[in-house]
Amino acid sequence: MRLSQQDARRIAVQAQLLTADRPANLFEVLDRLTLLQLEPTKVVAPTHHLVLWSRLGRSYSRDELADALAAREVIEVQLHLRPAWFVALLRAEMAAWPGGGAGAGASSPPEWQIRIAEWLKTNDACRRDILHRLDAEGAQPAGALPDTCVVPWRSTGWTNDKNVQRMLDFMEQRGEIAVSHRAHGQRHWDLAERVYPDDPPVPAADARRQRDALRLHALGIARARATARQVEPDDIGEAGEPAVIEGVRGRWRVDAAYLDGLGDDTFRPRAALLSPLDRLVFDRKRMADLFDFDYKLEMYQPKATRRWGYWALPILVGDRLVGKVDATADREAGVLRVDAVHEDEPFDEPTATQIRAELASLAGWLGLDLDERF
Repeated sequence: MRLSQQDARRIAVQAQLLTADRPANLFEVLDRLTLLQLEPTKVVAPTHHLVLWSRLGRSYSRDELADALAAREVIEVQLHLRPAWFVALLRAEMAAWPGGGAGAGASSPPEWQIRIAEWLKTNDACRRDILHRLDAEGAQPAGALPDTCVVPWRSTGWTNDKNVQRMLDFMEQRGEIAVSHRAHGQRHWDLAERVYPDDPPVPAADARRQRDALRLHALGIARARATARQVEPDDIGEAGEPAVIEGVRGRWRVDAAYLDGLGDDTFRPRAALLSPLDRLVFDRKRMADLFDFDYKLEMYQPKATRRWGYWALPILVGDRLVGKVDATADREAGVLRVDAVHEDEPFDEPTATQIRAELASLAGWLGLDLDERF
């Protein structure tokens, strides 16, 4: 099918629950998005909370998420929060991880598979020691677990010689252990059977197709193939229907469920301030193709080279990304400080009014006064 660029943008915005038809609660958001990325930066608010606020507004309370985690209705998996039902779609691939090779016809498995598999085999006694400790004593932080590795983990990065942490990460990916809870931001680990729902794993091939379909439903429109990412890909395989977007090169896949909501009388726009890691903008190439939006996260750049700010929030108005807000939650002073509002094109008064209202809503949700310079 052939879509205008505006049609494609509106599909993406509707899919991400960013229209005026706000979702009813936390679970409606999680069931649609299927994940919240955990990122601890608190310049404004941690990303998982900011994503929920941008959908639910000031009615969202952080206690809701804490309660859902405590009740195991939401599960942490590889630094992402998932609705509990989603875990069944991961268990078959977990059981096979890190995999036995590169597929039919491959001469040998990828180097990373060989390296991890050999390291795990060599240090299997440490793995069993950790399982025994968790079985006997319940959930434990990494620092309380024994390091009985006979060969240390070697890397050129921050994980070098962090044997227990690497072992825990790999055991989580294998589905043997899971994050039971966090205390002061620190993960506490337990046996997966005590944390994950007792749902039968969905066979790997079926699970992959279902995850692709759910990802497309969350994105609305996406490329069949995109840059590979760990944990959650940006592509969606053969899910949905083939489509082209006028003025944009290449082919796309679209979730047909959104096609009935494209008319001007059915699309209900609003303004939203987004986390830099929001799924609407997370795939920067897709973002540029659909929204013609120039943006990147600048927190790792030297201050002198930043254009928009350390943790600048993309601004959505209707079906357009129109600028960035450089804001800081100054909790000591009790204010949400707006250091700059970067307008891609000069805002008209209705646009400026909507953005001011969102900033006021954000400040109120944070329990701060708005110290605006806009």
